[in-house]
Amino acid sequence: MTPALHKLMLATLIAAALTACGQQSGTSAALAPIEINSGTACSLDGMLLADYPGPKAQIFYAGQAEPDFFCDTQEMFHLFFNPEQVKTVRGLYVQDMGRADWDAPRGHWIDAKTAYYVPGSKRHGSMGPTIASFALEQDAAKFAAEYGGTVYRFADITSDLAVLDGGAIHDRSM
Repeated sequence: MTPALHKLMLATLIAAALTACGQQSGTSAALAPIEINSGTACSLDGMLLADYPGPKAQIFYAGQAEPDFFCDTQEMFHLFFNPEQVKTVRGLYVQDMGRADWDAPRGHWIDAKTAYYVPGSKRHGSMGPTIASFALEQDAAKFAAEYGGTVYRFADITSDLAVLDGGAIHDRSM
């Protein structure tokens, strides 16, 4: 075997191994979001998701067959940035509020990492101010024009946008 052929075979084997590792790590595309029902409770505070308005979220962690559900995207981002335990995230889903009913959202789950977000709007979720989620940028822009806020991508959301104070920190009437 020539040295060039040996290097080519070695490079092919390394590429195949890296591809297999990437597929085993689990991506949100490999997981299907699970629909909520009347008994689905928030993993963070136990609130029933169906009882509250605004976008919901779910996180799939490695080693768990079922996702952790969140009654608000604000909670999902807060826990994502400030985990109580270090766990490998296999998938994140939020609801597309361009299609879901704000007051009783069901279905319309999208990959959280590809979504557009609008924090700072006048619309509230279960925990007060929320981060509205959308599949399409034009839906997010329309929402921001109507209710206020700024359009962000997933990578642009920071921990200071995901504070669980219910807006009290900005309340000047107290």
